[in-house]
Amino acid sequence: MLRVELTTQLLRVRSLIALACLAAVPVAAGFATASHAGHRNGTQGGLFGASTYSALNHTMASLEFIAPLLLPIAVALPATAIASADRDWGTLRYLYVAPVTRSRLLAGKLAAVAVTTLAATACVLVAGLLSGLALFGWHRFHVIGAPTLTTGAALGRVLAAGGYTFLCMLSIAAIAFALGVLLPRGAEALGAAIAFVVVAGILNGQSALHAVTVVLPVHYWQSWAHLFDPAGAAHLGTGTAAQIATMVLATGLAVLVLSRRDPAA
Repeated sequence: MLRVELTTQLLRVRSLIALACLAAVPVAAGFATASHAGHRNGTQGGLFGASTYSALNHTMASLEFIAPLLLPIAVALPATAIASADRDWGTLRYLYVAPVTRSRLLAGKLAAVAVTTLAATACVLVAGLLSGLALFGWHRFHVIGAPTLTTGAALGRVLAAGGYTFLCMLSIAAIAFALGVLLPRGAEALGAAIAFVVVAGILNGQSALHAVTVVLPVHYWQSWAHLFDPAGAAHLGTGTAAQIATMVLATGLAVLVLSRRDPAA
């Protein structure tokens, strides 16, 4: 089931276009700031201000820019398709006749969602690293207002940031997958998933609604950026727990739907 899902979804033209668009953003940003190579990026601070100092700096700045909206959309696209394509195409009933048990079908689809999510996250990191190497070179990781990081320390934090972002994207992928199973059409599920990300992002910017936003997984998506603060530490435990809880709830909903009604209906 995993091979079939990856072949039919990850290699679809729209999926390849989405990955290409993700990779194009770090490349375009690199060319736009190439004139500042080796110096601070204008008057900006944080990761954006230090993006022109090295390849790893550029990679992390690209991830911070793409992760709040573009990456979730690219992740939700295959997740909703994996959940709903068989029903949309009218082939789900034939899978049951094959026979393919619902547990095997669900396991294969969830594994495919994880692989496509990893591919999208890796696409951003690889594109940022390669474009950063070409335009800014391999230098020590620069932190504005603090000493530069050694290569080992920087790589460790970059890997931690990438892993945490992958976990965060799995949470929205799980939500998109559950919507794909629940709603009648894949397009409706994709629209609902994107609307959730956009609305949650808007709410997250309202300090008066802090009590509401802290229960949303989106609230913690950028917590990894504290890994590169002058203090040099981040508190990712709460964010990790929020993402795992979201995945458990969304996956549980998908299992409930598949076990209680005919998803081909």
